[in-house]
Amino acid sequence: MATHFSPEALKFLRGLARHNDRAWFEPRKAVYEEREVKAPMLALIEEVNEALAGFAPEHIRPAAKCIFRIYRDTRFSSDKRPYKSHIAAWWVRAGMEKTSGAGFYFHVGPKETVIAAGAYMPTAEQRLAIRRYLAGPAAAHYAELRALLDNRRLRAAMDQFEGNRLTRPPRGFSADSPALDLLLCRQWGVSATLPAELATRPELLREIASRFALAAPIVHLLNRAIASARPDRVA
Repeated sequence: MATHFSPEALKFLRGLARHNDRAWFEPRKAVYEEREVKAPMLALIEEVNEALAGFAPEHIRPAAKCIFRIYRDTRFSSDKRPYKSHIAAWWVRAGMEKTSGAGFYFHVGPKETVIAAGAYMPTAEQRLAIRRYLAGPAAAHYAELRALLDNRRLRAAMDQFEGNRLTRPPRGFSADSPALDLLLCRQWGVSATLPAELATRPELLREIASRFALAAPIVHLLNRAIASARPDRVA
């Protein structure tokens, strides 16, 4: 049977959201690490890796490299809560581990399960590379991305990233560009926000893998765009 989480995992995350402090977390650390949250997440990542072999093998990574730490970096934040209230994983492309790029993302939180794919936090260099790729003389590039985002099956399963758009063309790009709608983006990709209870069902792996497979062509195009500017970044 495919890995999924127990109702106790959601109970733990909801409790952590209400009591985000060390006094609550430390006595329950074994619940998080060994039983209900981290351990099943690591097992699930390995199963997702097996699925990725069929459509995105360059994104397969050791589970320990995919999973995010539960501890928040509070050094430069006014929010000093020490823990994240969700458990998450990120499958970056080989060769882009230190620079984000486009990849696949999954998390389980107290209120939702999120499945996403694309370039969510590209570096400034990567944003420029993607925009140049889309606005370049090869019109097929922006047309291809637009067609991928408009795919009927994908749109039924996931929503396009909508936030964080520019209100005017980025510097160096024309307002008359036929790719303007894509150039205004600061992030490119798709996501699905689903009930938290999905994480407790046996079909969880299937739901993740099927959406990752639908979104994989977008991830591959974005990484080609990034590599076109710095081919040494991608093996």
